[in-house]
Amino acid sequence: MSVVKHISDDIIVMYLGQMIEKCNAKSIFKDTIHPYSQALLSAIPIPNVHEKRERIVLKGELASPIDPKPCCRFAQRCPYAQEKCFQEEPVLREILPEHVVACHYAEQFVK
Repeated sequence: MSVVKHISDDIIVMYLGQMIEKCNAKSIFKDTIHPYSQALLSAIPIPNVHEKRERIVLKGELASPIDPKPCCRFAQRCPYAQEKCFQEEPVLREILPEHVVACHYAEQFVK
């Protein structure tokens, strides 16, 4: 991901074959919204031994990529999942200008 920001204009983050976040390359690193994108970025190594970053470790089981349920595919691993996440699939919505996210509660994660 750290290399991708230098060679891409836009970045799409996918989870089990579904787009969950799309925005310009610079925005994904400073305004990450989706919890999966946040976890993905927390795993990028930092080349400075004095700088610490808290890594987000995802727990839970992966949803079936072959026969997914009609709900949020990330719900089983999301630390913020609520009942609605297990009942219906989120749609992509523009949360910030030119920044779309598929999460029922995306507005809560905007910094």
